[in-house]
Amino acid sequence: MPTTLPSGAMLLEQELKARREGSGIVAANLLGTWAFARVWPRGRRQTSPQASPQPSPLVELVLKGLAASLRIEAHHNGEAAKLWLSNAVRLGPLELRFSGPGWLQGKRPLLLFQFDRLQIRAGRRVLLEKNLPAPDRRRQPFFALIAIEPGRHWLAARGRSGGLAVWRQAEVGAGAQPLDAANKPKES
Repeated sequence: MPTTLPSGAMLLEQELKARREGSGIVAANLLGTWAFARVWPRGRRQTSPQASPQPSPLVELVLKGLAASLRIEAHHNGEAAKLWLSNAVRLGPLELRFSGPGWLQGKRPLLLFQFDRLQIRAGRRVLLEKNLPAPDRRRQPFFALIAIEPGRHWLAARGRSGGLAVWRQAEVGAGAQPLDAANKPKES
């Protein structure tokens, strides 16, 4: 049974609330694979929750056609528990994957990440693997987390570039936790 995705107006309301009170999202809520579902490019950002921005059908079509996905896993490096992110697109058997560490910061929170590895694969075979340089600290990529649907069916965030994205849950990762009374955002 397909889950209904939030409207642009609903996301803008939730974004304002997340900026004021935080989203209540914790790392355990994010674990798993998230398939790209919808995007509102930067220029379509509205300032009023009453506005009903329309997502970009062309960008949505391209990213869905490329099976764009975001996988978030728990990663323990001996010092502290962090996250490991993999962002991938596929065209037939070819896959382009960026991966690296991530971490949550602040009460909203921000999901900061640093893709330090690029891979091109054909099925399970790695055709190219390259280490990537660290970004300038002033250009650190992030997703400002807005909301996660209580059953973990969708996740919404605004990226550093200003675009607003929604992903559908594709696969639950080991140790993933749904929102519950202990980590569910407070109602307003």
